Amino acid sequence: MNRMPYVAGLPAVQKGRAIKITADGNVIDAHEGDTIAAALLSAGIRSFRLSPKRKEPRSLYCGMGICFECLVTVDGVHAVRACITPVADGMRVETCKDMDL
Repeated sequence: MNRMPYVAGLPAVQKGRAIKITADGNVIDAHEGDTIAAALLSAGIRSFRLSPKRKEPRSLYCGMGICFECLVTVDGVHAVRACITPVADGMRVETCKDMDL
């Protein structure tokens, strides 16, 4: 799928090596250099956590690590910012966990 038409003078998009990560028990495709948020969104996962009071779904918002809306659990470590954390082969990501910040 091309997200942007070819524009003369722009370099071609280079993706890293294809890897697999596990998100909520499902194996999904990712590429080295992707963030966790990019891999989850690309796999159709839109809800990363639930808000503490109302349990409303939260997802990517700022995309640069400031807002903390995209917190996930990675390999058992809670409250990892998905928007700035790169994927690693075999990584286990869990979404929608209650997080004590």
